[in-house]
Amino acid sequence: MCNQSGQCSSRSRNKQGKGKRLWKKVKYQLVEYHSLPGYLRDNEYIQGHYRANWPLKQAFFSIFSIHNETLNVWTHLIGFFFFLCLTIYTAKKVPEVVDLHSIQHLPDLHKMHADLMTCLPSLPDMSDLHKLREELRTSMPSGWHILELLSNCLPDRFFSGNQTDASVLHNMTDELANVIGPFIRRPVTRWPFFAYLGGAMFCLLASSICHLISCHSERCSYIMLRVDYAGIASLISTSFYPLVYYSFMCHPFFRNLYMGFITVLAIATVMFSLLPQFEKPEFRTIRAVLFSGMGLSGILPILHKNILYWNQPAAIHTTGYELLMGMFYALGALVYATRVPERWMPGKFDIAGHSHQLFHILVVAGAYSHYRAGLVYLQWRDFEGC
Repeated sequence: MCNQSGQCSSRSRNKQGKGKRLWKKVKYQLVEYHSLPGYLRDNEYIQGHYRANWPLKQAFFSIFSIHNETLNVWTHLIGFFFFLCLTIYTAKKVPEVVDLHSIQHLPDLHKMHADLMTCLPSLPDMSDLHKLREELRTSMPSGWHILELLSNCLPDRFFSGNQTDASVLHNMTDELANVIGPFIRRPVTRWPFFAYLGGAMFCLLASSICHLISCHSERCSYIMLRVDYAGIASLISTSFYPLVYYSFMCHPFFRNLYMGFITVLAIATVMFSLLPQFEKPEFRTIRAVLFSGMGLSGILPILHKNILYWNQPAAIHTTGYELLMGMFYALGALVYATRVPERWMPGKFDIAGHSHQLFHILVVAGAYSHYRAGLVYLQWRDFEGC
């Protein structure tokens, strides 16, 4: 109650405070599918636990509460941080990992080690051989001829003019060149690989934000869905870059043709997604087919790669990872389009286990498969060059 001077009792203020808290609790409660505004109606088989018309602050902090988008947000948010860690690791470790892996698998390593012991008697063990490799890789200009290196380490008797010794010198030159050649060659450019990692991170982060705040308003939902579609197109198109660039780096025409084609296709897909009808439920299958078609266009460069390098183990190895990636993406698109398993038991998978969550997990698995293929590409081209 309030007195004549306008002062309210503590009991009255408490009632008002409880009323405001109750109103907020009711206002931001989860609703069922039939209560949703039209722009949020996408999957009638998910029947409850929706957020609708929430302020941005409440929508953002709902990341820590339970609703039917919680796992959609976290599956790709965790995937984003996972790929961020992979990017940092790759930037720091890939050159060293590739070099060490290559030298440890040279078939004539023991024979060449013996030759190096004759040439450089001060090298007592394999660790010193590795130190020599690192010094050569970092200090020797790539244009130096191998004979200049040998002239600094071989005894003078090899340059006495004796034909037998000269033939020995040339034999050792050829063998030593095979060993250290990959390590004094400049590493292949990394930008296609990091472009792919950037595209993957953009896709995963855009998807998480879209699922988190699209419940704010129709305009926000429209914008965030377009960002989400752009992220999907970015992931698919940049997946081509390591495949095409490293497979056809010795064939610039095909490299530019394939990379230009997928880039133009991605831009066209993003432009098409700007149409208001694109996100409607009846276009779900068309969306799945469109993005799947982008991915399937990668079959041509993969076949071309295997024709060019049919006897190259790295080509077969990368193709295995790419087939695994395609399997994950295709299964994800199928689950997304058919809305399995929630269509079998509507309402039972509202919180966990519905098709969009499975789709997210399969996307992260496919993206990681392609990351593994990228590592093989880098090792292949670092070791062999063009």
